[in-house]
Amino acid sequence: MLKAVILIGGPQKGTRFRPLSFEVPKPLFPVAGVPMIQHHIEACAQVPGMQEVLLIGFYQPDEALTQFLEAAQQEFNLPVRYLQEFAPLGTGGGLYHFRDQILAGAPEAFFVLNADVCSDFPLNAMLDAHRRQRHPFLLLGTTANRTQSLNYGCIVENPQTHEVLHYVEKPSTFISDIINCGIYLFSPEALKPLRDVFQRNQQDRQLCLALGEESPGSWPGAGTIRLEQDVFSALAGQGQIYVHLTDGIWSQIKSAGSALYASRLYLGRYQITHPERLAKHTPGGPRIRGNVYIHPTAKVAPSAVLGPNVSIGKGVTLGEGVRLRESIVLHGATLQEHTCVLHSIVGWGSTVGRWARVEGTPNDPNPNDPRARMDSESLFKDGKLLPAITILGCRVRIPAEVLILNSIVLPHKELSRSFTNQIIL
Repeated sequence: MLKAVILIGGPQKGTRFRPLSFEVPKPLFPVAGVPMIQHHIEACAQVPGMQEVLLIGFYQPDEALTQFLEAAQQEFNLPVRYLQEFAPLGTGGGLYHFRDQILAGAPEAFFVLNADVCSDFPLNAMLDAHRRQRHPFLLLGTTANRTQSLNYGCIVENPQTHEVLHYVEKPSTFISDIINCGIYLFSPEALKPLRDVFQRNQQDRQLCLALGEESPGSWPGAGTIRLEQDVFSALAGQGQIYVHLTDGIWSQIKSAGSALYASRLYLGRYQITHPERLAKHTPGGPRIRGNVYIHPTAKVAPSAVLGPNVSIGKGVTLGEGVRLRESIVLHGATLQEHTCVLHSIVGWGSTVGRWARVEGTPNDPNPNDPRARMDSESLFKDGKLLPAITILGCRVRIPAEVLILNSIVLPHKELSRSFTNQIIL
């Protein structure tokens, strides 16, 4: 019997995802037509013996999250429950706090997946590796180039046994080109090192309070456990942590730009996993170029040209002559006649006027470097907004015949002119 835990974080996380995360929790943001974490749950549901999926985070359980949980349970015929942390507990604190829930029923092992990753989730391959050689911790790893590896947790492995000999989270100098994917398979005994960290945090806090060095409000709490720094770094080289390497698709989803890139990866994978989700060119229908997802309720004019890498949400209206490429259009949005939208995300209920152009600048990995990953995007340099994808927040109105280029428009704005390289408050 197996279980899976998806770490979804909370509202003070994902700030680089704003303004999109103002309207919906980041884990529920649609990527390739479905909520981000639905890709995770789909992968878990395909593992034989999977009995339950647990979401752990500190979001308030609102209507959107509740409806998603109910729909996921019905679609995958699998219990999917949300466990709310009382405070932010780090990547490992929630696992220890809810250890009784995780271990209920005596699972053989449990997967741990970070919500903000895009992957083909080779969970069955990880399970096979775990069963061949059982250890408390199995990490999924992939490769990055030397420069970009510094932005991730870096793994030094024994190439014969795949034991993790050394682990450093975001090192200042090059350590290894093998990076942590944020996808794990743990044995039940993996919770013992988390207990040791918790007890050590308690002792340290009591000592600091006794010495008068800390006030109770300034201490992060004994329950806060960082898997990467507190566990992986400490246990590396002790025969407890191993790595399973993958050459499949993988990317972090930290920003809107990376969500657009992840949408491209998932749409490409639909060719194998969900061909029914991809739109096909039909007589009298819009022209489809490449991989495109169109929600069944969307209204698309037959003269529209869509793709590649386009996702169109529920209730969207696309007028005659609309051109869409490398973009996500969220539910309820309207693109009037002859609108052109490139490398952009159009927010919920927004309207783009006829003959308007909304365009961004992609920040994709170098296509000539097979180890290249998405760069960590910085919005500003020398006080100026850097070129990036254009984001229209919720219920934005763009007038006819204007250009919005490399800009971020906050929700509920009604523009009257063109903007370039600006954040429009």
